[in-house]
Amino acid sequence: MAHASNKVPSIPNYSTISRRVNNQDIRISEQQQHVGNDIIIAVDSTGIKVANRGEWMRHKWPVRRGYLKIHVAVDIKNKKIISLEVTSEEVHDGKMLKKLVDNAFESNNVKGALADGMYDSNKNFRYLSKNHIKPGIKTRSNSKVRPTNGNARNMSVIRQQKNLKRWKHSVSSGQRWMAETVFSSIKGTFGEYVTARKFQNMTKELILKASLYNMFATMM
Repeated sequence: MAHASNKVPSIPNYSTISRRVNNQDIRISEQQQHVGNDIIIAVDSTGIKVANRGEWMRHKWPVRRGYLKIHVAVDIKNKKIISLEVTSEEVHDGKMLKKLVDNAFESNNVKGALADGMYDSNKNFRYLSKNHIKPGIKTRSNSKVRPTNGNARNMSVIRQQKNLKRWKHSVSSGQRWMAETVFSSIKGTFGEYVTARKFQNMTKELILKASLYNMFATMM
């Protein structure tokens, strides 16, 4: 008579799971992005701790552990992440707008881009204008109309200084906070830190979290 095996199934440890995940080509699935739609995106960034123990280490020893920054473009209609880039904390937000929008263009028709004053630059306004994207960027309060500025930025400066409330309504500026909502959801669900140690693996971990967030957003 055959006897049932009492062998306990093998359970992979953390190192095995981590190694398998890091060997995957992880991307934000295009199936989650409503490919081909005309969309308006909110662009923003947030800081992510390199390790959960970072705060404790800074108090215990005179060391400085840096942060990562995740830069995202979010479809304001369905609150999904369309484009994501990971950088060190030294990279200025404004320098990432072009790359985020270029990535978003791969699957969608971007019609408008909303962003705060960190993205206010002639270069960004010219790029959006060249690609027929309506700029919803908050210009600096001391901005001046200058011949060296692009026409799109000069017009934004004039409209914002003349009637800021009307400008906000015309570009749906209030919707740029959608990116903050996404950041809050990701940090609340997955934590404010990454566990990977190599930068390329940190990037994969954050892309995986963004993909899971998009999947959860689809179910809601």
